Amino acid sequence: MNTAHQDKRYTVAVESFGGAIERLARAYEARPEERRDLVQDIHVALWRSFAIFDDRCSLRTWVYRVAHNTAASHLAAARRLRSRQLVSLEEASEAPAADNPEANVLGDLAVQQLMEFIHQLKQPDRQIALLHLEDLSAAEIGEIAGLSAGAVRTKIHRLKVLLARRFKEGEG
Repeated sequence: MNTAHQDKRYTVAVESFGGAIERLARAYEARPEERRDLVQDIHVALWRSFAIFDDRCSLRTWVYRVAHNTAASHLAAARRLRSRQLVSLEEASEAPAADNPEANVLGDLAVQQLMEFIHQLKQPDRQIALLHLEDLSAAEIGEIAGLSAGAVRTKIHRLKVLLARRFKEGEG
């Protein structure tokens, strides 16, 4: 595939799913600087991926697959790096700011709490929860995650029960 065709596909994908990429990055990475890096990594991976995209799945499915795989790799690399580094006193003493602009944008404490709970999930469950929140069908999620639609529906049900329990425990 020539780069002009690759550029065109990338442009269409970003115009259609740029907001979803931003939301996905926000869900995977809470720190603004790291999130910007993740968004850039996703865009680079997405552009490169169009060299091999063969239309066997929808553009939407492809974008989500590339974005989630890139985010998962980003988290794994960050986890490895953090496990080898000591946290500075300055970082350890920093508490989230009450005037956090992202919190103001979200505005809703329940949404923030949900995202915190989703951040705590292990990678496969986090991916399924985020894709479900993006209104993808069980079949689409299954195609991205490499699971059957039935397995996805079961996982979504279990995740809803788990998250509801965490909300209830958080209120008590």
